[in-house]
Amino acid sequence: MKRITFILFFASIVFFAQSQTINLFDGKSLEGWHMDVPDLEADSSLRIPFIIRDGLLVSLGNPQGHLITDVEYDNYTLELDYRFAGEPGNCGILVHASTPRALYDMFPKSIEVQLMHSNAGDFWCIEQNIEVEDMEARRGPKENWGVNGRKLRRIKNLTDDSEKPLGEWNHIKIRCDEDKVTVWLNGDLVNDGFNATTTRGNIALQAEGAEVEFKNVMLTKL
Repeated sequence: MKRITFILFFASIVFFAQSQTINLFDGKSLEGWHMDVPDLEADSSLRIPFIIRDGLLVSLGNPQGHLITDVEYDNYTLELDYRFAGEPGNCGILVHASTPRALYDMFPKSIEVQLMHSNAGDFWCIEQNIEVEDMEARRGPKENWGVNGRKLRRIKNLTDDSEKPLGEWNHIKIRCDEDKVTVWLNGDLVNDGFNATTTRGNIALQAEGAEVEFKNVMLTKL
């Protein structure tokens, strides 16, 4: 009986460790993150585009760049809440980010989950690739596909009405499981990719022209 009890106890510890949830933002600081903002690096007098305000992580939009986790991750679910604080605009979450400034001397090598207003849930291929069902219908002619330059890097999401009205909080869930990336927005499945050319990397939030607020940034290991 003692042996069985010990085995069950050990198994519960292993299960807990494997399903551990990590709070990536403590509401007080940017501990665990670092910035890559080319214009700020060139001119330190510019404002810092990522700040803490009223317990929220805020991307001010400009100067443009990325807030990147110090740690690389694989096989996880990332969940967070976001909203545009003022005018609607552009932003994104990058998963499996690696080589910095790999595209246009700005974007790290990664797969972007789009947050742009009215396009949330799109994939953008940034020097990495991912596939979906009905690829040509959602990405365009196959001969124009690519991961850089003027190639077709955007893969449209599955729905057009999953975003909340402006000013309300949206909840996004991104599951990265081996070479698959699945995205839900406010409970709706909005993208489901497979055969990703990368399965591990940093997570990044963008400053891309619009002010966006984030909260409840939680990562759960699979």
